[in-house]
Amino acid sequence: MVSAPLTSTGREPESKARLRLWIRLLRASRLIEGVTRERLKTQFNATLPRFDVMAALYRKPDGMLMSEISRFLMVSNGNVTGIVDRLVADGFVARSQRNGDRRTSFISLTRKGYTAFADMATAHESWVDELLGGVSARDAEQMSAKLKSFRSEWEGEA
Repeated sequence: MVSAPLTSTGREPESKARLRLWIRLLRASRLIEGVTRERLKTQFNATLPRFDVMAALYRKPDGMLMSEISRFLMVSNGNVTGIVDRLVADGFVARSQRNGDRRTSFISLTRKGYTAFADMATAHESWVDELLGGVSARDAEQMSAKLKSFRSEWEGEA
């Protein structure tokens, strides 16, 4: 393994520490995502994208336009459409036209969808709590605040 060149202070450059941080964040994220995907599938016969769409609708009880969900989840309308079609077929989501305009679909959780999502969200929270059980609440709050401030620094540049 090739070691990084040292700075004049005898330490690795800051870029190496940041690279290691990114790798650890990525590893943790992938692990948590993999476990939650598997558990959603086995316990609720749901996918993570389906959970994400339902979560967006859960936060907006009055419903959302399809385009709003796409922006919220940062995915294309085409990706959301297939998920919404299946949620409608399963009775978890209702779809209607906005002011009679057939080009704009307005969607919202049904009572069945609201109940199903509430069950999934409770389980999801407990899984994440279990997976991050070694992190204290204080450390979690500090890390979350740091990542939030980091996000605000680069978010507008994309």
